[in-house]
Amino acid sequence: MRAKEPSLRVVVAGASGPIGRALLRVLQEQGAEVRRLVRRTPKGPHEVVWDPEVGALDPEVFDGTDALVNLAGRSIAARRWTPSVQREILDSRVRSTRLLVDAVRRTSATPAVLVSASAIGYYGDRGDEVLDESSPPGRGFLSQVAQAWEAEARRAERMGMRVVRARFGIVLARDGGVLRTMLPFFRAGLGGPLGSGHQWWSWIHGDDVAAVLVAAVRDASLEGPVNVVSPAAATNREFTRALASALRRPAVLRVPAFALRLAGGAMADEMMLASQRVVPRKLQARGFQFRWPELEPALRDLTSGA
Repeated sequence: MRAKEPSLRVVVAGASGPIGRALLRVLQEQGAEVRRLVRRTPKGPHEVVWDPEVGALDPEVFDGTDALVNLAGRSIAARRWTPSVQREILDSRVRSTRLLVDAVRRTSATPAVLVSASAIGYYGDRGDEVLDESSPPGRGFLSQVAQAWEAEARRAERMGMRVVRARFGIVLARDGGVLRTMLPFFRAGLGGPLGSGHQWWSWIHGDDVAAVLVAAVRDASLEGPVNVVSPAAATNREFTRALASALRRPAVLRVPAFALRLAGGAMADEMMLASQRVVPRKLQARGFQFRWPELEPALRDLTSGA
């Protein structure tokens, strides 16, 4: 019989998005005690109010806590990237992470681990280059954001905390993210490759994201940057074919790069047309078992009943 995992006490910031909701489900299934940081009136003792914009957070929330998971940050795709929107995207990540680390510093018992979100945007647009955790940062706005975000998280290392910088790829989930945007077009038979379609998309099923985050909390040997992607990156053209196949729809209407740039500006270049062929080297080295390592079965699962 497999030994039961020890109970955990975890504080989660940014739990309202698809990643956070998936993580909460897994933690609760495992019997963990979870406290959520929220920006509204708390609904019970399991929720604690905070406000990164004004630096409001009671450090007592971390008393007796084993782990802190930071997923906070404004959506990078909700609006066109004007200079003010870019500042909001950056500040929402830097301020929230800084507030969390500063609050932990004021506690008498520091949590053992901080698992802090980042993104594979750290690597920039790299063509066909295979990228692992040792690869240097690239260029562009998203790389700058990821580097600043991670620098704030690394401040916790000075307090003796183990810090995991979870570099998320394209997270595929039923209740949000890129699939929610793409599905209406593909269901209508209006899907197709973006630009040349040759750019690499490094993706991961939402179930595996939650499992990786729990592993990052529990595995004391896991630290530093961790690529949270499946082992089977796909080109955008391959992704398009797999999604169309899962929905049993055609996908032949290629969207020209100039049209994407016209609609999305710099966001199109960095989010839709950029190429990042990322591998989860650290997870593979530790024998992490992906539930959904291949794209087509993952998409079939996520679109079943669609």
